[in-house]
Amino acid sequence: MTQVLYGERFGKQGKLRLGCSAVIFDDQKRVLLTRREDNGLWCLPGGGMEAGESVAEACEREVWEETGLRVRVKRLIGVYSNPDQLVIYPDGNKSFFVVLSFETELISGTLGLSDETTEVGYFSMEEIENMPMHAQHNKRVADALACHPEALIK
Repeated sequence: MTQVLYGERFGKQGKLRLGCSAVIFDDQKRVLLTRREDNGLWCLPGGGMEAGESVAEACEREVWEETGLRVRVKRLIGVYSNPDQLVIYPDGNKSFFVVLSFETELISGTLGLSDETTEVGYFSMEEIENMPMHAQHNKRVADALACHPEALIK
């Protein structure tokens, strides 16, 4: 099971990785979340960037792999890093993430599950507040809903 540990400067123990997350709204301003297979927590679709792809390509690829939806990146919501957070994977790899969170728009596809997701759905902020969320994803959703005029750095 993937673990997220918190402690003063725990991030120093991990390898630096760049990641992305996608905020996808429906017509009622609810946000698409996926439930992770590895730890059962809810999160925004997203993941690690691969060498040779742009950040937009990484975000769009991760959404496709996890949900079956094709999206287009519209705007950068924020850049997120937490030096006190360390992600430990089942194989023992440790990562410290810097994550770019994007608002995206739906292009095509059929919403479904993948080998990384056990549930998917659109949720309001009120519903999200009572769900077991991965890391700080609920804060990324709140930032997206706030529609700040400039990207945030957190």
